[in-house]
Formats: sequence, C-alpha cells, structure tokens
Amino acid sequence: QVQLVTSGGSLMQPGGSLRPPCAASGFTLQWYAIGWFRQTPGKEREGVSCIARSDGRQWYADSVLGRFAVSRDNAKNTAYLQMNGLKPEDTAVYYCAAVSSAFCTVPYDYWGQGTQVTVSS
Repeated sequence: QVQLVTSGGSLMQPGGSLRPPCAASGFTLQWYAIGWFRQTPGKEREGVSCIARSDGRQWYADSVLGRFAVSRDNAKNTAYLQMNGLKPEDTAVYYCAAVSSAFCTVPYDYWGQGTQVTVSS
C-alpha cells in the first residue's frame, strides 16, 4: 500500500521541541522532494518547509526560519521536521507531502494524514 504517515504530534509547552516523522511505504522517498505544511481551523493550508530530492536545498517559511529544520533519512524512507522553540502560534495540524520533482512544486503526489501539534502552557 502506497502511503505517507505523519505522526509524532503532541501537546507541548512553549519553548519545547518536537520532531515528527514522515514515513513512506510502498514507494521510495529518495526520489521525491518533501514538503511540510500546517493548517488551523478556518485558515488556508500554509507551506512550512521543503527539502529537495537530492541536492540538499531547503526552504522555510519566515514564521519558522531559524526554529525549524527539515531533514531526510533515505535509508529509513523517512523525513523529519525538527521543531524547536515552539510557540502557541505553531499550533496546527502538520502534514507532509511528497512530489516526484527535484524541489517542491504542485501538485504533490502523496500526502500524509496529518498530526496535531498543540503548543500551550
């Protein structure tokens, strides 16, 4: 079965760190650029980060630049979003997506189901 599984969401205190994984099954993530997105109720989905298929390029939204870091472990067929210095405004459902392109572009081929990250004291 071809799927992306986003997991690792949690209730976090401000300033905390989280590293949700994005695990692929049924296809080889190595051949895909990976995007991370987030969405809160009533708002449009927001692009958070992207990691290129093979040349190491990365992109971050201004709101997370310097706090979040995207990575990939092709041996594990998994990507990660390291989230540091979490703020209440980071509260959202986080999604990963994979596209068979050198860098992130639409339309994406596969989407994870999302994982809830809540930041609150």
